Amino acid sequence: MGEPESLIELMAAVAVGDKPAFARLYRLTSAKLFALALGILRRRDWAEDVVQEAYLRIWRSALTFDPAKGSPMSWMVTIVRNSAFTMLERRGREVAATGEADIEAMASGDPDPLEQAMQNSTARALLACLQELDEKQRQTIALAYYEGLTHSELSQRLGTPIGTIKSWIRRGLMLLKTCMEDRVGRD
Repeated sequence: MGEPESLIELMAAVAVGDKPAFARLYRLTSAKLFALALGILRRRDWAEDVVQEAYLRIWRSALTFDPAKGSPMSWMVTIVRNSAFTMLERRGREVAATGEADIEAMASGDPDPLEQAMQNSTARALLACLQELDEKQRQTIALAYYEGLTHSELSQRLGTPIGTIKSWIRRGLMLLKTCMEDRVGRD
């Protein structure tokens, strides 16, 4: 039996509450998902939190997994990626609101103040650039990246033709890229 088929079977078992299957799924996938979270967040403690939250969501939502829509690994990657971006957004807002750096993180060997400021300024720049997008572009991109919706799912949810959805995403991402280049280049 190939690995993808094994993951599909494990997901089916997890969907009915099989704890040993969940433990096996965790052993088979956690290293890759942790590496993804760490690559996005650049902080081990945040990545650990995201992966823990993601596996709780996987456990609770396994019944909603549909192998006809994609592989179990891509479904779990979407959950981790969305959780990581949500954490980045939340932490960026917290730092922007308080104007304070995370003292515990600086003392723990995590990013030094300059690195942390760069991460925080990037998060703030991303939030500002998202606000500059047309509402439909912003909504479509948010649903695609934060909820992991496909073009077809976005089309159904928003009642909009799939070609329009693709255009909104493509144009929105191009505008985000330009905005981020301008903002990060200024800082």
